[in-house]
Amino acid sequence: MIELHLGDITELATDAIVNAANARMLGGGGVDGAIHRAAGAALLEACRALPEVEPNVRCPPGQARLLPGGNLKARHVIATVGPVWKGGTCGEDETLAQCYRSCLQLAEEHRLESIAFPAISTGAYGFPIERAARIALREIRAHLHKADFPSLVVCVLFNKADHDVYRAILEE
Repeated sequence: MIELHLGDITELATDAIVNAANARMLGGGGVDGAIHRAAGAALLEACRALPEVEPNVRCPPGQARLLPGGNLKARHVIATVGPVWKGGTCGEDETLAQCYRSCLQLAEEHRLESIAFPAISTGAYGFPIERAARIALREIRAHLHKADFPSLVVCVLFNKADHDVYRAILEE
């Protein structure tokens, strides 16, 4: 099942919330900063403990990492690094799709019943919201069709305009 939620992802009590992180995974702005502030020191320590796969990169774009939820209502944080929008000709669509697939695969492997996603890459990274929503919902639907876990995916939108875009696409 797919649900839409207008509000703050840090307030959800799902098994996992997804953090649209940067490759360093040490906190940042937007959703990343909000999740780190709400989760507290446990999340930052877990991120620091992850090995760098190359200098200053703990999670390459399109991949995901499972972390503890710390002080969040969610038990886990799944960090993923979305693409920076460069006009759509540099593989951004596929990298964004891979973010959703990687997160959902971790949820399946760890038998998580519920997961909440922000609109990955649509903030500071500049990915157009309608294009991102179509990719997100396509990948979520495909995963739910073939897998037992998670059974609930919540798309969390921080503003009404983005929520309306997701709702329109979900209802198509």
